[in-house]
Amino acid sequence: MLSNHPNSFGDASRDNLRADCEKCFGLCCVALRFSASEGFPIDKEPAQPCLNLKSDFRCRVHESLGKRGLKGCITFECFGAGQKVSQVSFAGQDWRNSPDSADAMFKVFIIMMQLHELLWYLEEALTLKPSEPIHAELRSMLDEIERFTHLNVGSLMELDIAEHRASVNTLLLKTSELVRSEARNGHTVLPGHKARSGRQKTIGRGADLMGADLRGIDLRGANLRGAYLIAADLRGSDLSGTDLIGADFRDADLRGADLSKSIFLTQAQLNAAKVDGLTLLPPSLKHPSQV
Repeated sequence: MLSNHPNSFGDASRDNLRADCEKCFGLCCVALRFSASEGFPIDKEPAQPCLNLKSDFRCRVHESLGKRGLKGCITFECFGAGQKVSQVSFAGQDWRNSPDSADAMFKVFIIMMQLHELLWYLEEALTLKPSEPIHAELRSMLDEIERFTHLNVGSLMELDIAEHRASVNTLLLKTSELVRSEARNGHTVLPGHKARSGRQKTIGRGADLMGADLRGIDLRGANLRGAYLIAADLRGSDLSGTDLIGADFRDADLRGADLSKSIFLTQAQLNAAKVDGLTLLPPSLKHPSQV
């Protein structure tokens, strides 16, 4: 369910916070630094086009990313920043036909990605019933961040992103506590709970849970912000009310897991994991096979 609050520009909805490559000038394939070791085609410096970027800004190997093992490409998400920069910030003028604007466009794209990511989390926070006591604050912050995305290029490059990210994070932490508190109601999730693995691993924010066997452990309402869940076994787990913001799900086994009521999960995180038809997802996300 999307929030139905008014905002100044009407862009901050989940539909507008997803990548629309048809309206973008291949910015992710040019502006960013790539590393082959992270699942991209080659080692690539910023402002250097990917070798697979075609003249029409489409990817020549998009349909075979999985077969080629290009997990970096599969899991990347710009939260709709690409089309916003291409069509709004630069009014449809691409970096190839306007090379003098290329450097600014690439810099603004990186800034816009961060702003749109914040909008994604704020939009989600506004759909959560436990966060109703702070909905007014969340709406105000969402409108402010959305207003930033419509600034002119010069003003965008002057933004203090770290400052605004910190302000948003304060509200997201409040949201997380409200949601997790409700999810923990009637049962206990201990921050110091131990996962089954070759060596004992503690569950909690930023925890090292790489390769951990988490099956059967009550994770409802747990704080897994920034946790390293690489290759962790979460088959059949109930992650209701679990804060997953920034958690690393690369090759985590989520087959049969219930993520439908987890919070702050993104498509990029999900695409990095192993899921099956029994994996339950939040309504805002798609099964990786459908992306």
